[in-house]
Amino acid sequence: MDFIESEYVDDVNTDSIVDLTVNSILEKLDPHSVYISQSEMERVNQSMEGKFVGIGVNFYMYKDSVAIIKPIPGGPSDKAGLKAGDRLLYANNYKLFGRKLPADTLFTKLKGEDGTSLTLTVFRKSENKKFKVNLTRAEVPIKSVDVALMANKTTGYIKINRFAETTYDEFHAALLSLKKQGAGTLIIDLRDNGGGYLEKAVEIADEFLKDGQLILKTKNKKKRVDETRATGEGSFETGRLYVLINENSASASEILAGAIQDNDRGTIVGRRSFGKGLVQREMKLGDGSAVRLTVARYYTPSGRSIQRSYAEGGEAYYNDFQKRYLNGELYAADSIKVADTLKFKTVKGRTVYGGGGIVPDVFVPLEGKHGDESVTGMMQSGMSGYFVFEQLDKERAAFKGLTADAIVQKVNESDKYFNAFIKYMLTNGFDLKLEKQKTIVKHFIAAEFLRQLLNEKQYYEMVLKQDNMVKVVLSKSEVKR
Repeated sequence: MDFIESEYVDDVNTDSIVDLTVNSILEKLDPHSVYISQSEMERVNQSMEGKFVGIGVNFYMYKDSVAIIKPIPGGPSDKAGLKAGDRLLYANNYKLFGRKLPADTLFTKLKGEDGTSLTLTVFRKSENKKFKVNLTRAEVPIKSVDVALMANKTTGYIKINRFAETTYDEFHAALLSLKKQGAGTLIIDLRDNGGGYLEKAVEIADEFLKDGQLILKTKNKKKRVDETRATGEGSFETGRLYVLINENSASASEILAGAIQDNDRGTIVGRRSFGKGLVQREMKLGDGSAVRLTVARYYTPSGRSIQRSYAEGGEAYYNDFQKRYLNGELYAADSIKVADTLKFKTVKGRTVYGGGGIVPDVFVPLEGKHGDESVTGMMQSGMSGYFVFEQLDKERAAFKGLTADAIVQKVNESDKYFNAFIKYMLTNGFDLKLEKQKTIVKHFIAAEFLRQLLNEKQYYEMVLKQDNMVKVVLSKSEVKR
């Protein structure tokens, strides 16, 4: 690279050549050995550290303005009095509106060093006024536990979106809170959790397993085997336990689910998990980039590797969802392909299989009829959030002071918001026929109103009422009582 930089006839961006070269080498190894560029590394680090330094708002570019969807509770913007619907016009003297700025430029202007000050010029549409506000940038948490709530009088529910540095502390506090509220049964939701720090999954598993029980084994190139076992007294070693997984639950999520399943500690509910059983170690490079190299395989307590084959290359490996969809696995348990030659036994002698993900004890198909699953996915995406924001932007005063029940009633009493959503999607290039799914669409729209007007807990309390996996668990716990 030095030779090219000093002698090549034209100026070239050697950073891009490095990216191409390193990625070409790593692609020949496995799909999880990767190079992370300097620019991407900052975002990755923030996610895994569970915090960032900034002004603490959820926002998006609405038309030509930076619109605040909601200030993060307790963050700098919240403390400074900013509200949902406010437009950010200037950051210090830098103009933010009318320019369609890319996200990375916006982040650069709003983020900064901890303790540094920022003057924002704000337009508040609801009061038709422009004003300036001074705030101090500070650490803002990025939660890895989305919510902890009581699904019924005796069943607690905890949703974990990834395994970051703060995950165990967030989880433990949530677990103790739910126990105080009377939770004798616990649901841990690991759906769409792609993993993270292996150690945090181990710490959480330790809360459910008795001293000395095996959590996982790892084996490296030199055939060295390391065992990780539960220690001391966990906070929930005897209560009923259910773990929810789906085709996007991977890595650390599978470690936790596998430890629970192989020790017969709880019931795994959902669909076969992703199938990642490789352990990476990160090597930082001098320019701020890093390489994550696979250095070991991990095995569940029964001895199974749940890593699925990547012999057909990275593209086929990551497109496995389409394969599962076409072979019917996402809709019928008997379509799940397991390796009969890779049979293992749990502590109590139940048969489990290796070779590609964690197969649940209780299968729950995708929501809706075959072909309708995209509706639920769409309603849980950012599209419905942006739609609800734009509706509130027109009539926020009409919702002021309403209770959760009153908000839901207002959204559901007519087809006003359903019809507006169809029109909104059409404007954005999606010509969808949703009349048959009207009930579920209205349900998620109402839930999103609750999220933006109230909080995450109210959102999840509503969404979980129509969640098939949660319904299955609650019906089973009712039977057992």
